[in-house]
Amino acid sequence: MHVGVLNGPNLDRLGKRRPERYGTRTLAAIVADLEAVAERLGARVSHVQSNHEGALLDWLHDRQDGLDALIVNPAGLTPFGRPLRDGLADTGLPLAIVHITQLYRFEGRDAVDLFRDLATVSIAGLGWRGYGVALESLCGSAAETGRAT
Repeated sequence: MHVGVLNGPNLDRLGKRRPERYGTRTLAAIVADLEAVAERLGARVSHVQSNHEGALLDWLHDRQDGLDALIVNPAGLTPFGRPLRDGLADTGLPLAIVHITQLYRFEGRDAVDLFRDLATVSIAGLGWRGYGVALESLCGSAAETGRAT
């Protein structure tokens, strides 16, 4: 199973940006941890991070036909990223949406998540561990449905 992992705006600053909210783990460390989970599961992951929605869409369009599932942390695009949302919907791939924090804790009960209804798996508030849980869930679902493993 080949899973694309897309990380949105400001996630390149993890470990430095608001550590009281997002923790001290860097995106590079999260990627390394996810690679280890993928190896244990016999999966492969490809990563991209961008502060620009168009760059995420270009990456997705270039690679989606070779992917079996997606893990996406839309970050700052969560309430506004309609083009990315549409691109993800168009893939038809199983999708895990990951938020490091509990979105509603910081944004209030009226927080908008444009991606939530697309999600096969939705994880919020598990910190950096949410990525590994998302990958395990997608791989487990693939095994149950007979998709590529």
